[in-house]
Amino acid sequence: MDLRTELHTELARFNPDPALTDWITGTVCKLLDDAQRKAGEQIARRDTELHAAQIKIQALTLELAHLRRMRFGVRSESLGAQTLDLFQETLAADVAAAEAELARQAAVAEANSSSAQPDPSNQPAPPVRARAGRQPLPEHLPRIEHRHEPESCTCGQCGNHLSLIGEDISEQLDVEPAKFFVHRHIRPQYACRQCETVTAAAIPPAIIDGGLAAPGLLAWVAIGKYQDHLPLYRLEQIAAREGVTLARSTLAEWVGRIGVALQPLADRLAELLLQQTVLHADETPVQQLDPGKGKTKRAYLWAYRSNALETGPPLVVFDYQPSRSGAHARSFLSGWSGHLMVDDFGGYKELFRNGVTELGCLAHARRKFFDLNAAQPNALAQEALRRIAALYEIEQRGRGMSIAERTALRQGEAQPLLQAMHAWLLSTRMTVANGGGTAKAMDYSLRRWAALSRYATDGVLPIDNNPVENTIRPIAIGRKNWLFAGSERAGKRAAAIQSLLATAQLNGLDPAQWLRETLEKLPTCPNSQIDSLLPFLSLRPEPLPHTVS
Repeated sequence: MDLRTELHTELARFNPDPALTDWITGTVCKLLDDAQRKAGEQIARRDTELHAAQIKIQALTLELAHLRRMRFGVRSESLGAQTLDLFQETLAADVAAAEAELARQAAVAEANSSSAQPDPSNQPAPPVRARAGRQPLPEHLPRIEHRHEPESCTCGQCGNHLSLIGEDISEQLDVEPAKFFVHRHIRPQYACRQCETVTAAAIPPAIIDGGLAAPGLLAWVAIGKYQDHLPLYRLEQIAAREGVTLARSTLAEWVGRIGVALQPLADRLAELLLQQTVLHADETPVQQLDPGKGKTKRAYLWAYRSNALETGPPLVVFDYQPSRSGAHARSFLSGWSGHLMVDDFGGYKELFRNGVTELGCLAHARRKFFDLNAAQPNALAQEALRRIAALYEIEQRGRGMSIAERTALRQGEAQPLLQAMHAWLLSTRMTVANGGGTAKAMDYSLRRWAALSRYATDGVLPIDNNPVENTIRPIAIGRKNWLFAGSERAGKRAAAIQSLLATAQLNGLDPAQWLRETLEKLPTCPNSQIDSLLPFLSLRPEPLPHTVS
């Protein structure tokens, strides 16, 4: 007997109106059908998420196995001593990062495989994980005690008064610039004399559960490696001078876990960047270790920066890729449309054929004439430099103006100068022989004239690509210290962390202080509030009012 028939039979005992019986039966059946449909959709969604997590777990497991083979296998034997040390540091960080991601994905899979979600407030505090071979923290370091008292001095089970029976003491090593110290966390344990229930404050969550390193020390390691460009063995030496033993293997593990913890912030930063209507882009080569051949190969760090002439916090995102193929730019900017400021690299051309508007860098055009004149004084190059200088003088006057005021200034003064310069280039080029440096400099500007002059149509468009080049310069200088990336995973980890640190610096924040506070808050920050941890002085709540025509 189906549900509709059962309902009719039960309702018939009360002799209701047939229409009422039909309405009640139809309503109940509809509600049940809706509930079954929603339950089916929820189950299907959970199955999809579970399948995705399982696939990710499988991929991470294979990657982890590969990393361990590289770490302990014979492929590293062809490397030199110093190179081998750096290679081992990178592998240790990669292994730690893969393990952290694997643990996170396993937690997701476990959560999706069960419909019953336990209340985290009722779960016991996780035990402090013992570290094999951990050395005691030096006694000469100052101790800062933090007492964590329970919220109430009465028993949560029976309401009786609690009595102190002991203390659980754990220590974390922390650091200030040139100063190591120890956080001593004391959690008094109280017991109820009547029911013998023991009460103590919960262990606060951390980036590394039960780890030795406090957020300040983790920030110090990350800043040293990714902003100061110091290899881990140098950080090991700095700590040793203070009588603190920090093994490179431990530092590498911390680096890997920091990268995994900060990745959601880097991903969110990229999402916000792609909401902009005007972007800068550039790329710079980096070396990546090829352990199978005992030498390095060329990879590339792609940089994308927000427009400095727009309101809102400046953003910069680095994207590490194994080559300079334009496919990487197309992948990063997939679905994005707007104005893109670049040099003449051909990898961006496909974007300009598919809805993205090209902006040319006037500083690159100027550089052609500057180098020509520096090699040998050249009257034509000097005239081009004079004309470009006049355009930059207009930009200097418009720097403090609103977008509307700058638009009027450019259209009134810059556009006539650009038209005159274009006419001069065309007429002068007819008199210059092909193949020479002067001809090449002129051809560069004439070939890209539409893109070079487009900025003058609107006050929000940049005149050159200097903002993104300035963000790349510190990394290019740092290459002399760190020499190469140890793996593609290491390169992507460095790109994510450097994106956050560079953005913090652009927003007037102290990268070290921001990172320290972020690593402290991150374990308890819900996903819905992740924007509050981004390295901005303020977040723009709504899109820009100005749109580029």
